[in-house]
Amino acid sequence: MRVYEELFIVRPDATEEDIDAYVEQVSSTITAAGGTVEKVEKWGVRRLAYRVGKRSEGFYVLIVFNAGADVAKEVERRMRVTDMVMKFITVRVDERMKKIDKRRKAREKRAKRRPSPTPLPAAPAMPAMPAPGAPAAMPGVPAAPVPAEPEAAAPVAETGSES
Repeated sequence: MRVYEELFIVRPDATEEDIDAYVEQVSSTITAAGGTVEKVEKWGVRRLAYRVGKRSEGFYVLIVFNAGADVAKEVERRMRVTDMVMKFITVRVDERMKKIDKRRKAREKRAKRRPSPTPLPAAPAMPAMPAPGAPAAMPGVPAAPVPAEPEAAAPVAETGSES
């Protein structure tokens, strides 16, 4: 038993009842041959990447099932002879899962062989950065005195006589 995904595109002018009947027919073909249907997804009408049979839209349906290779071939044969189906593709998913598992195991094996990363030594302390706008101090050169802010002038009391 292998896992397959069957994606097919039905004419956009087909009624919902026709599509349901065809999906049921494909599902019964799979179960009659000893397979199991995992899920059926109806994606609805979508634009095609290119025109197929003078049509630019199609109704997409995805069926995921477990079965043998002979069942997948029978489903493809039925898709070919059905006028309602414009395009179809069958993908064996378990093969992809097998490749992903193989790559993951090889990656883990390489990671075990690789020595663990050693922590980097601490960097030497850097001198503090001067405040923005302040002159930078150079080693061996005395820093220039910073001018003090002028103090606010005290108010002058008026003395004098008014004449």
